[in-house]
Amino acid sequence: MSVRTLPLVFINLGGEMLYILDQRLQAHNTSEDNSEKVMNDIVGAMFSKDFMDELLKPQQLYSHRTLKTVLTRLAHASIMRLNPASMDRLYELMVMAFKYQVFLCPRPKDLLLITYNHIDTIREFVRHTPVVVNQVDETHRKIIEVYSSLPEGEFQLLRQTLLIFFQDMHVRVSIFLKNKVQNHNGRFALLTSGPVPHGIDVPGLIRMFDRKGREVRRGEFPTGGSYTSPIRQGCFELHGDRVIRLGINMYTGNHPEETHTSKSHSVKKDDVPNLLAKEELNLLARLMGSMKAENMPETETGFRINLFTTDQEEEDAGASGGAEQSLFGVINIQAMQDEHVATQLAQIAGQFAEGEEQPENLSSSKGDDLLAMMDDL
Repeated sequence: MSVRTLPLVFINLGGEMLYILDQRLQAHNTSEDNSEKVMNDIVGAMFSKDFMDELLKPQQLYSHRTLKTVLTRLAHASIMRLNPASMDRLYELMVMAFKYQVFLCPRPKDLLLITYNHIDTIREFVRHTPVVVNQVDETHRKIIEVYSSLPEGEFQLLRQTLLIFFQDMHVRVSIFLKNKVQNHNGRFALLTSGPVPHGIDVPGLIRMFDRKGREVRRGEFPTGGSYTSPIRQGCFELHGDRVIRLGINMYTGNHPEETHTSKSHSVKKDDVPNLLAKEELNLLARLMGSMKAENMPETETGFRINLFTTDQEEEDAGASGGAEQSLFGVINIQAMQDEHVATQLAQIAGQFAEGEEQPENLSSSKGDDLLAMMDDL
């Protein structure tokens, strides 16, 4: 497992979240001032210096449950509010969009292309706020500094870590179904033809060499597809008549169904023992012990965003348990100020910690530090 995966996952999922929230804010006819404030607050919290410095430290990738907790806190860093059912849907859309983009990468190093495109679009969202733009620019610089020098093998390991992270997520998204890039079982339909990665020869040729390294014979084999040399234009990869967009906002067009998702029956429950259970309990204990029900100034009025077509649909989704229950099969926990629950969780976390050493690169303070920093923003 790569210890450099978490920053890319967080930035790309955060970018997808901002794409969706921007689309929903426009659909709800939210005032320009409120929309700009929501974007500035979320991006400011997401790219704060201390938070990013902690995130960029080598560490294992969080589970879906823990990552969703952090992203929920990020979404609520502004005056906007999402109820649990809408947050479930938002997380599903974020993960499936990023998963599809990872599948489309011709080579592992193109994961950086997705990240850079997300950062560029995020910068556009806050272009009128120089302080926040500077935060985005500084994060962009750090990502280039950390990842541009990594060897190809590390990027391959990073890609494998991402595929393991995504492997049990098969949520059907209407925009993918409409464009026929996703099957009805929730799995993506990937073509076996198109351009090969940059710097790679088109498959189908066998070359044989003698002991001195001289080519002595050639042969061919059927590849099962029609491959071509890569044609790269900026941030696009040309694939026949199709333009593959890596990390570009796909919600900018007129897609009334873009936030519709449905569960696939092939989704597995997350009943594998969680190696980060102790860290996650510490995260939740701190979250519940420090989070306020209302963390906005009294002079500001919050508003709610609904990712469903109607309020009734949102209520029905919440009543049925939402995505969290069907995906993970766990008890939903309300992240509100509850001293009794916080005390119980802290005691449980303490029992885990007794007589047990922290694994290297996985100290319990890492997750605590991330949420604590978000509390201070």
